[in-house]
Amino acid sequence: PNFIKEKNMLFDKVKKNLGFGCMRLKMTDGKVDYPEFEAMIDRFLDAGFNYFDTAHGYIDGMSETAIRDCLVARHNREDFVLANKLSAWLIEKEEDIIPYFENQLRCCGVEYFDFYLFHCMNKEIYEKHHKLNSFEIVKRLKDEGKIKHIAMSFHDTAGVLDRILTEQPYMEAVQLQFNYLDYDDPGVQSKACYDVAVKHGKKVIVMEPVKGGALVNLPDKAAKVLDDLGGGSYASYALRFAASFPEVFMVLSGMGDIAMMNDNVNTFSDFKPFTKEEFEATDKAREIIRRVRQIPCTRCRYCTEVCPKNIPIPEIFSTYNKYLGGKITKSEAKAEMPSEPTAGDCIKCGKCEKNCPQSIGIREQLEKIAK
Repeated sequence: PNFIKEKNMLFDKVKKNLGFGCMRLKMTDGKVDYPEFEAMIDRFLDAGFNYFDTAHGYIDGMSETAIRDCLVARHNREDFVLANKLSAWLIEKEEDIIPYFENQLRCCGVEYFDFYLFHCMNKEIYEKHHKLNSFEIVKRLKDEGKIKHIAMSFHDTAGVLDRILTEQPYMEAVQLQFNYLDYDDPGVQSKACYDVAVKHGKKVIVMEPVKGGALVNLPDKAAKVLDDLGGGSYASYALRFAASFPEVFMVLSGMGDIAMMNDNVNTFSDFKPFTKEEFEATDKAREIIRRVRQIPCTRCRYCTEVCPKNIPIPEIFSTYNKYLGGKITKSEAKAEMPSEPTAGDCIKCGKCEKNCPQSIGIREQLEKIAK
């Protein structure tokens, strides 16, 4: 479509509108599965896509080094676009920022980042970046050629986004959680935030288009609504929904294996915007999913980074959601739950909740699951 071509003129190195999110890579024996990752990278580039997204904390730092070893070492730097992020919780003072950034360059094996995002921006993190002078430092790094484009990923209300874009007009793009389940959710405010970005003339990068797999592992009744359309995987509907909005220039997918890669590449290689019938179908699926009231965990793992008991919170929530969605019985859920540490080992310190972009009451949910 012409609108894709027009959007990419703004960031002329970006090809097509599917991005490879490197947060949920396949793991083998506690390490990134390099042969699988290399095969996925090659398939992605061969299909004409080139946008890769990472962050210093992804997979305990292994995402960046896997990109260095599997992408940067094997492909020409001009053949791919790399996005990285400044994570406020990994810095404490202004003097930390430059060493943190330079370490990211070393870990990734590159001399510059095409996109550099202020990570998980909300009101609290915005104020911290103000105190640390982060905005001026990042602008200086761009002036030095170490960053090509400045953007931010965002998790807060539309009002907070409006304030930030008003005060920081040089931001070139906003990365938003945007999917058909969160579209009109009053907590996430996907559509409202999208509208604010458009008002400020910013292009939108979509994260969590399948909500951490929730829009793939659908309750049976919701799955039937999409099955009745007669074509495409559940993931393809979620991705195409997000990509059908005109100011979305990039949809990130956290692909974990070559099968996911092939499905997503096929979806975007011959991209077709949503039809009216498909929008109506996802409206119906949304209402069915909400009635099940699953925990809105996206498996970002920011909670596990700070949990003093190392509780595998995303895995526990995933199993519980399958039980709520009628995919497994209670006894099967008990058998599938991690053996240790368990939900009952939570000491209710609350560190996880401060890090959760979804504002989940994690302590309350773990207590409920334990009971």
